[in-house]
Amino acid sequence: MEKKGLLVVSFGTTYEDTRKKNIEHIEKLLARAFPDRQFYRAYTSGMIIRRLRERDGLLIPSVREAAARAAADGVTDLLVQPTHILNGIENDQMKEDVLAFEDRFARLSFGAPLLSSTQDQFHVIRSLMEELPPLSDRDALVFMGHGSAHHANTLYAALDYAFKQAGYPRVYMGTVEAYPDAEAVLAQLEGSGVRRVYLTPFMLVAGDHASNDLAGEDGDSWASRFAARGYETVCILKGLGEYSGICDLYVRHAREAGPV
Repeated sequence: MEKKGLLVVSFGTTYEDTRKKNIEHIEKLLARAFPDRQFYRAYTSGMIIRRLRERDGLLIPSVREAAARAAADGVTDLLVQPTHILNGIENDQMKEDVLAFEDRFARLSFGAPLLSSTQDQFHVIRSLMEELPPLSDRDALVFMGHGSAHHANTLYAALDYAFKQAGYPRVYMGTVEAYPDAEAVLAQLEGSGVRRVYLTPFMLVAGDHASNDLAGEDGDSWASRFAARGYETVCILKGLGEYSGICDLYVRHAREAGPV
């Protein structure tokens, strides 16, 4: 007899408030969209899994543990939907971990990460700009992505370009750990006439990177670095999982999921 399952995979966060607003919010929407499937969750960050277990007594399984549990429960048709942003390192590893159990399922399908097509990019732009403050001629909006050593990192520069094409010339995309970085964004702002800069994460959760790398009080944070260049800085600590259009896209990707 066929038994269906839904596995939602996230990187994870140790910040409870943003976990509830973003990861758990998307998990609930996906579970609601697939009421005929038994729900499972997993995180890809071993460090976060350990921290939550030791600090909070919260037991979040790894991808392999969740896939093994679904198989043990008799699930024959498993749909896997990541909340990852890119088809990058975390998503590749997630697929590898699930595929280790491929012979335990009659059907196995994967939904796409957030940015998996040009259409996705422009959907994301519309979803974000509908909910963020309108910009005057003296305002700029700067997103902080995570960045990756994976070749998928080029999507951040592509998204920066797409914002301009979509009619938002003063919206910029930077990353913490790759290119374009904060200095690249500051170089683009030079001579623009911008006086106020809104800074906000382009990450599923507004967790550690948002609180420290973006809005932290030390001199290395983006807020401090932009302020040091003379800009009035306003931080908007809102994860991508709090935007309704972003959540809708994850659900759409799950509905469009195909077999391996």
